[in-house]
Amino acid sequence: MTDTLQKLAAIIEERKSAAPDSSYVAQLHHKGLEKILAKVAEEADETIEAAREAEVNGDLDHVIYETADLWFHTLVMLAKLETGPDAVLAELERRFGVSGLDEKASREQS
Repeated sequence: MTDTLQKLAAIIEERKSAAPDSSYVAQLHHKGLEKILAKVAEEADETIEAAREAEVNGDLDHVIYETADLWFHTLVMLAKLETGPDAVLAELERRFGVSGLDEKASREQS
């Protein structure tokens, strides 16, 4: 699983400095962080709606498709901020063995 994220992150990294007319990733990076964030928000909304539909009709294809779009655009955002999936995966790894309730409580105290 991490191989797929790392491969995709490498492609995004490679394309982000290309000419904007040569790559969708380059276009997004050229337009700046706010455009990328707007795409993340749009994809999050579409994923939420697809999940609602999936609960009703039991068909997961659409929610999987939209989640892939969300993950992709999130990786583009991370690349714009000069980081990638390894940092997120490390944070998830850090949370193993920590109660979700305890982790949430520690954030609320900060």
